[in-house]
Amino acid sequence: MISTRTEGTEGRIPSKPVVLPAAGILPDVPDFSVEGMLRASGAREVAGVDEAGRGPLAGPVTAAAVVLDANALPSGINDSKKLGPKERARLLEEIMASAKVSVAHASVEEIDRMNILHASLLAMERAVAGLRGTPCHALVDGNVVPSSLGCDATALVKGDARSLSIAAASIIAKVTRDRIMEELAREFPGYGWERNAGYPTKAHREALADLGITPHHRRSFKTVRELL
Repeated sequence: MISTRTEGTEGRIPSKPVVLPAAGILPDVPDFSVEGMLRASGAREVAGVDEAGRGPLAGPVTAAAVVLDANALPSGINDSKKLGPKERARLLEEIMASAKVSVAHASVEEIDRMNILHASLLAMERAVAGLRGTPCHALVDGNVVPSSLGCDATALVKGDARSLSIAAASIIAKVTRDRIMEELAREFPGYGWERNAGYPTKAHREALADLGITPHHRRSFKTVRELL
């Protein structure tokens, strides 16, 4: 599924209409072909946007926006779920050194107030807004385009397996959020956040029952709400 939204182009060179390929058979590794099509149509800067942390019971949801330099693409970029911690950490450093990167969050309070989907979209909007200069086009992982990105945008289902820019954003978002959860684990030991990043593992659920709910738990999530 591809969902595209066009913003006003005031202050930017508008891109020509372009039809992106449907997901079909996914490549072995993401590539730069979708970005190349958009750049050929006039979109000088294409940002990949992805989030981490929709499923956990605790912690913020984190989004990243990345504009890769086509002439300095770090080797080994892939969907963050297919990489080990050391590879993700290495790639984060290389991406940060060679690309435009912005990271943003939506808090636990925002997740509980507006639901996790809308909080994830808000974090994505904040990440794109934090880039140095507004991109011409944003490629967003998933099937929903946030409503206030400030640029043309396309949602790509399984985008982190198709687009190098989205895969790079997935790495930045995951590593950043994992590190946040490691810090919170030192403040609230016993829940295993340094290992499970707040996801509802058996050990995490048992700790919730034994230790109770922390300020960082998402009270709108059923597993947590049932303990209130």
